[in-house]
Amino acid sequence: MSEPPRRRWRSSAAVESRARELRRALTPAEQQLWHHLRSRQLAGYGFRRQYPVGRFIVDFFCPAAKLVIEVDGDTHAEQTDYDAERTRWLNQQKGYTVLRFTNGDVHRNLTAVLDAIVAALTRPPP
Repeated sequence: MSEPPRRRWRSSAAVESRARELRRALTPAEQQLWHHLRSRQLAGYGFRRQYPVGRFIVDFFCPAAKLVIEVDGDTHAEQTDYDAERTRWLNQQKGYTVLRFTNGDVHRNLTAVLDAIVAALTRPPP
């Protein structure tokens, strides 16, 4: 008897499905940032968008640098506890660095956002 196929991701089918939906419906700020992150354009690092990590979906993920980038819209002002829990879990359980930017940061000061991401990518590991 053959083994069942292995799942590529370690997230539930529901989380994977939701991530696929979110990839098709990026916010304008996420689209703007993705334009600069895709195809290894930023310092040669590859990124994934709307990527499932456990029970969470992160906006952008760079596996090589263990870097998560979150672009927070207006709704995040009402969910600071949830965002803090996510960040804590990603840091402690996965060892990922999490950078957070607002939609306004991306729209008004994209150069500074990209500079901060490059700095995190090229920072030596702890």
